[in-house]
Amino acid sequence: MTRALLCPQRRRQIPSQFSWVDQRLVRHHYFERAPGDVWALYLFLVTVADAQGLSYYSERTLCRHLRCEGERLIQARQALQDLQLIAYRDPLYQVLALPNDPAGIAPLRARPRPDALHARQQLQRLRHHLRGQPL
Repeated sequence: MTRALLCPQRRRQIPSQFSWVDQRLVRHHYFERAPGDVWALYLFLVTVADAQGLSYYSERTLCRHLRCEGERLIQARQALQDLQLIAYRDPLYQVLALPNDPAGIAPLRARPRPDALHARQQLQRLRHHLRGQPL
């Protein structure tokens, strides 16, 4: 079976430095842009992909290997797409070469979680109260 690349201009190649995984993930601060379960999916896809970065794995199989629920897998996959690290068209994954300029990729952690936002609001109210300031 011949498989066509989803994004041929970003075909994965072995990086020039001595490392199986591109060290620019660290140097360009990718790991700070997403939680650990996103990186578990990325590592799995890097591990099982062929020389062109392609792999076919069902959601059920990925969930079993990664021990996660379907919704979390979908979120992790979307995060990797947002970071421009994979392309996906059911059922095909392509691990992409890292972009030359990652500056335009927004950090996923910049989105506050609802409970963190609530805690921040409560802390602000407490500070105002302790200072005797009106809310």
